[in-house]
Amino acid sequence: MDDENERAARAKKGSPFLNTAQAAFYVGLSQRTLEKMRLKGGGPQFRKHGRFVRYHIDELDAWSKGRPQPSDPDENRGGRS
Repeated sequence: MDDENERAARAKKGSPFLNTAQAAFYVGLSQRTLEKMRLKGGGPQFRKHGRFVRYHIDELDAWSKGRPQPSDPDENRGGRS
């Protein structure tokens, strides 16, 4: 896991494109979740570079910011008073 974090940090300094493992670590999801989102939709935008899937850091940030969560703890659990 540390290796993926280091690779993601290096990628952010150099290339803005992350592979699936790096992108998943960056947004805090599993690789499998991102793969499912690619198939079903609803996930961050991705690009195909040849046969490789790449995620742009700016698009990961925009996708993450576009998913606000309710600030009321009861709304997170679905409970009501």
